Amino acid sequence: MDDTLELEVHDLEVPVLTGIYSEETLLPQPLRISLTVLLDAPAHFAPDTPLSASKNYLDLKFAATTALENQGHFTLIEAVADHICETLFLQDTRVQRVKIKIVKLAIAEAVEAIGITLVRHRR
Repeated sequence: MDDTLELEVHDLEVPVLTGIYSEETLLPQPLRISLTVLLDAPAHFAPDTPLSASKNYLDLKFAATTALENQGHFTLIEAVADHICETLFLQDTRVQRVKIKIVKLAIAEAVEAIGITLVRHRR
Protein backbone atom coordinates (compact mmCIF):
# COMPACT_ATOMS: atom_id res chain seq x y z
CA MET A 1 0.00 0.00 0.00
CA ASP A 2 1.32 3.45 -0.90
CA ASP A 3 1.76 6.15 1.71
CA THR A 4 -0.43 9.21 1.34
CA LEU A 5 -0.75 12.61 2.95
CA GLU A 6 -4.00 14.53 3.42
CA LEU A 7 -3.82 18.32 3.43
CA GLU A 8 -6.85 20.19 4.69
CA VAL A 9 -8.17 23.72 4.49
CA HIS A 10 -11.58 24.20 6.07
CA ASP A 11 -14.26 26.85 6.37
CA LEU A 12 -13.07 29.40 3.83
CA GLU A 13 -15.86 31.92 3.24
CA VAL A 14 -15.76 32.90 -0.43
CA PRO A 15 -18.15 35.12 -2.42
CA VAL A 16 -19.04 33.35 -5.69
CA LEU A 17 -21.48 34.22 -8.44
CA THR A 18 -23.64 31.10 -8.44
CA GLY A 19 -27.26 30.00 -8.44
CA ILE A 20 -30.25 29.27 -10.64
CA TYR A 21 -32.79 31.79 -9.36
CA SER A 22 -32.87 35.35 -10.67
CA GLU A 23 -32.11 36.80 -7.23
CA GLU A 24 -28.94 34.67 -7.10
CA THR A 25 -27.51 35.62 -10.46
CA LEU A 26 -26.74 39.32 -9.93
CA LEU A 27 -24.53 39.35 -6.85
CA PRO A 28 -22.01 36.85 -5.50
CA GLN A 29 -23.29 34.76 -2.63
CA PRO A 30 -21.21 33.52 0.27
CA LEU A 31 -20.06 29.92 0.17
CA ARG A 32 -18.22 28.05 2.91
CA ILE A 33 -15.64 25.85 1.20
CA SER A 34 -13.62 23.05 2.81
CA LEU A 35 -10.98 20.98 1.00
CA THR A 36 -9.18 17.74 1.71
CA VAL A 37 -6.46 16.88 -0.81
CA LEU A 38 -4.82 13.45 -0.94
CA LEU A 39 -1.19 13.50 -2.08
CA ASP A 40 1.41 10.86 -2.74
CA ALA A 41 3.72 11.03 0.27
CA PRO A 42 7.45 10.42 0.55
CA ALA A 43 8.61 7.50 2.69
CA HIS A 44 9.72 9.81 5.52
CA PHE A 45 9.53 13.44 6.66
CA ALA A 46 12.79 14.39 8.40
CA PRO A 47 12.99 17.56 10.52
CA ASP A 48 14.73 19.38 7.65
CA THR A 49 12.45 18.10 4.87
CA PRO A 50 11.82 20.95 2.38
CA LEU A 51 8.34 22.22 1.54
CA SER A 52 8.69 20.70 -1.94
CA ALA A 53 8.19 17.26 -0.33
CA SER A 54 4.65 18.31 0.62
CA LYS A 55 2.36 21.00 -0.77
CA ASN A 56 1.86 24.56 0.35
CA TYR A 57 -1.53 24.99 2.06
CA LEU A 58 -1.83 28.35 0.31
CA ASP A 59 -2.13 26.47 -3.01
CA LEU A 60 -5.34 24.91 -1.67
CA LYS A 61 -6.59 28.29 -0.51
CA PHE A 62 -5.73 29.81 -3.92
CA ALA A 63 -7.78 27.12 -5.74
CA ALA A 64 -10.84 27.91 -3.60
CA THR A 65 -10.52 31.70 -3.69
CA THR A 66 -8.39 33.55 -6.24
CA ALA A 67 -8.77 30.88 -8.94
CA LEU A 68 -12.56 31.37 -8.82
CA GLU A 69 -12.38 35.12 -9.42
CA ASN A 70 -13.40 36.33 -12.88
CA GLN A 71 -14.77 32.91 -13.85
CA GLY A 72 -18.24 34.29 -14.44
CA HIS A 73 -21.45 32.71 -13.19
CA PHE A 74 -21.58 29.09 -12.04
CA THR A 75 -25.12 27.73 -12.34
CA LEU A 76 -24.42 24.91 -9.86
CA ILE A 77 -22.12 24.79 -6.86
CA GLU A 78 -21.08 21.40 -8.22
CA ALA A 79 -19.39 23.34 -11.06
CA VAL A 80 -17.59 25.49 -8.47
CA ALA A 81 -16.30 22.29 -6.86
CA ASP A 82 -15.22 20.90 -10.24
CA HIS A 83 -13.30 24.08 -11.04
CA ILE A 84 -11.43 23.82 -7.73
CA CYS A 85 -10.59 20.15 -8.41
CA GLU A 86 -9.25 20.91 -11.88
CA THR A 87 -7.14 23.76 -10.54
CA LEU A 88 -5.57 21.47 -7.93
CA PHE A 89 -4.97 18.61 -10.39
CA LEU A 90 -3.26 21.01 -12.80
CA GLN A 91 -1.11 22.53 -10.03
CA ASP A 92 0.49 19.32 -8.86
CA THR A 93 0.72 15.80 -10.31
CA ARG A 94 0.99 14.36 -6.79
CA VAL A 95 -2.64 15.30 -6.07
CA GLN A 96 -4.54 12.01 -6.32
CA ARG A 97 -7.92 12.93 -4.83
CA VAL A 98 -9.76 16.11 -3.94
CA LYS A 99 -12.73 16.22 -1.58
CA ILE A 100 -14.65 19.49 -1.52
CA LYS A 101 -17.53 20.45 0.72
CA ILE A 102 -19.47 23.59 -0.19
CA VAL A 103 -22.16 25.09 2.02
CA LYS A 104 -24.48 27.81 0.67
CA LEU A 105 -24.56 30.26 3.56
CA ALA A 106 -27.27 32.50 2.07
CA ILE A 107 -29.96 29.82 2.34
CA ALA A 108 -28.98 28.37 5.71
CA GLU A 109 -30.94 29.13 8.84
CA ALA A 110 -29.39 28.93 12.31
CA VAL A 111 -26.72 26.20 12.20
CA GLU A 112 -27.89 24.39 9.07
CA ALA A 113 -25.27 23.36 6.53
CA ILE A 114 -26.98 23.07 3.14
CA GLY A 115 -24.70 22.13 0.28
CA ILE A 116 -22.73 19.41 -1.45
CA THR A 117 -19.63 17.27 -1.09
CA LEU A 118 -17.78 16.25 -4.25
CA VAL A 119 -14.88 13.78 -4.43
CA ARG A 120 -12.81 13.62 -7.60
CA HIS A 121 -9.92 11.25 -8.32
CA ARG A 122 -7.12 11.93 -10.78
CA ARG A 123 -7.88 10.14 -14.05
